[in-house]
Amino acid sequence: MSDKTQQLQAFERLLIIMDELREQCPWDKKQTLQSLRHLTIEEVYELGDAILDNDLDEVKKELGDVLLHIVFYSKIGSETKAFDIADVCHSICDKLIDRHPHIYGDVTVNNEDDVKRNWEQLKLKEGKKSVLEGVPKSLPAMVKANRIQDKVAGVGFDWEEPHQVFEKVKEELGELQEEVNLGEQDRIESEFGDVLFSMINYARFLKIDPESALERTNKKFIKRFQYLEQKSKDLEKPLSEMTLEQMDVFWEEAKKI
Repeated sequence: MSDKTQQLQAFERLLIIMDELREQCPWDKKQTLQSLRHLTIEEVYELGDAILDNDLDEVKKELGDVLLHIVFYSKIGSETKAFDIADVCHSICDKLIDRHPHIYGDVTVNNEDDVKRNWEQLKLKEGKKSVLEGVPKSLPAMVKANRIQDKVAGVGFDWEEPHQVFEKVKEELGELQEEVNLGEQDRIESEFGDVLFSMINYARFLKIDPESALERTNKKFIKRFQYLEQKSKDLEKPLSEMTLEQMDVFWEEAKKI
């Protein structure tokens, strides 16, 4: 692995290349903070895919793409003298030092939960009116629910034991079934949301990231269904002409692979 000097040299190389591209490349010259935004989101999702696949070589490449975007934004910021990469680095360094008084101060903590509670309390002292202010509005709903629950738990608004959360899941499922029986679509949707919210909370108690868990299931389903599609092609028989019983045979085969 590289030593600190080599790492700094590599980062300097990236900064130099970014300067050159911004000056000489027609595409790079046209980019703005706004035009890069959707590309950055895409790159982060690609990084997430690589992490879930445990493809470390791909993780390395996707981290490079994300890092490029950080450098790109900083370069654009420097052109209007709003901020540069040094400001970005110092900003996060200052935040990390301020938010870790148990490392850089005289605060004592016993475990991870103490750290998280201190983190949220420090944010409130910095002027935030609510612990939920730091949850981006544009987050996907599942990720947002997870962050909301994590943040309120940081100030003590939480269940004590996992079995209590599971009981809440069962309670919400019962309420959903009641609304399904009544047939009022708006109420069904509301109760379905409550079920999902409680399941996401239960995942937190099980130390599971619900977004990652669901995406793993998505990937698993895709692989199994594509196996089914391939078998359909081998038999020269469209899926639409196969019975569920026939498809289930190949589905069970796919599960064993």
